[in-house]
Amino acid sequence: MNILFLTLLDFDSLEEQGIYTDLMREFSLNNHEVYIVSPVEKKRQKNTYLIDEKNVKILKVQIGNVQKTNMIEKGISLLLLNRKFKNSIREYFSGVKFDLIIYATPPITLVNTINFIVKRDRAKSYLLLKDIFPQNAVDLEMISKKGLSRFIYSYFRWKEKELYKISDHIGCMSLANVKYILKENKTVDSDKVEICPNTISPLNIDISDVDKMNIKQKYKLPLNKTIFIYGGNLGKPQGIDFIIECLRKNEENDNSFILIIGSGTEYDKLHKIFEQEHFNNAKLMHGLPKHEYEMLASSCDVGLVFLDHRFTIPNFPSRILSYMQAAMPIIVSSDRNTDIGKITTEGKFGYSCSSQDIEGFNVLLGRLNSKTLRTQMGKNSRQYLENNYNSKVSYSIIMKHFMESESD
Repeated sequence: MNILFLTLLDFDSLEEQGIYTDLMREFSLNNHEVYIVSPVEKKRQKNTYLIDEKNVKILKVQIGNVQKTNMIEKGISLLLLNRKFKNSIREYFSGVKFDLIIYATPPITLVNTINFIVKRDRAKSYLLLKDIFPQNAVDLEMISKKGLSRFIYSYFRWKEKELYKISDHIGCMSLANVKYILKENKTVDSDKVEICPNTISPLNIDISDVDKMNIKQKYKLPLNKTIFIYGGNLGKPQGIDFIIECLRKNEENDNSFILIIGSGTEYDKLHKIFEQEHFNNAKLMHGLPKHEYEMLASSCDVGLVFLDHRFTIPNFPSRILSYMQAAMPIIVSSDRNTDIGKITTEGKFGYSCSSQDIEGFNVLLGRLNSKTLRTQMGKNSRQYLENNYNSKVSYSIIMKHFMESESD
């Protein structure tokens, strides 16, 4: 089949590991023709261009700035995104008839582009639902359903409903996501909503104990303490105030060290706290190149997930997959609506607590100072990844709809 994938992720090759690149690589390995539309932000100062790699073509469309920018610039860029994607597809892929169009949220503003392809080619459409917007912005008080911003909410909510309407299938990250979508969108047919989780193609990262020690020394990490790592975005969704209180509480512990690596809108706030309080049991680092991060993360002991307690939508951060790939147990501190903590606990590869429960989080740090427990949970973590969050799983979930069509 000819597969068209629309994404906001900026990448130049399917050799990069990630939930989208690994899935598209799976389509490529199964002999589909893969066409990808991926943005290149204005700040990178590159015009639109095409990358051609055998049966994979990546169209890099120049757009406005979206990542790590203010909400106004991001909003304008997202509004203009649809026209830029649509025009670029017309120009570069005019002779291609697509069988399947796959797209992920964010953004929800590509409705017109999707509609254009569906009607022109009679293509099937598959939505990978990764972000429930605009409700997530309401939860974090970035916009409101009242006052002047209610018009912004109403516009994006309308776009969200249109996206669900034109999608033949909606793949949600977990059961909690499926239930939420059906509860809040009564007009959505339950038959087209299913679980299609975040997945990767797991790599074997084999680092000796000596290499782990050398890596810890390189980054000035203690050798005699359990290293708990958080790696990823540092923004409002992570609930930075809770993280700060957890860092303060951890100063009472003798054996727990928290390493935070990332960037985002709240990084400066966190950096300021580190400068003021001079933590003995914590370290903050700005984002590293992916390979360096993976090596460092694989030298740590426990992965951390933080989600703001105000969320009413069930999130499922993909960073958990990096921890699982490195055979690490996980501590999830989250709101009560996501089921990521439940899955972690029932899968016996980690623990969970409320992202308002500082004492509870601290207890879990102490529990995972046991190397025996970490080793067993780490094995469970890696096995759960291979069984449930492998790219072959999500590929099969999507393709089964076409196998069924052929058999009919």
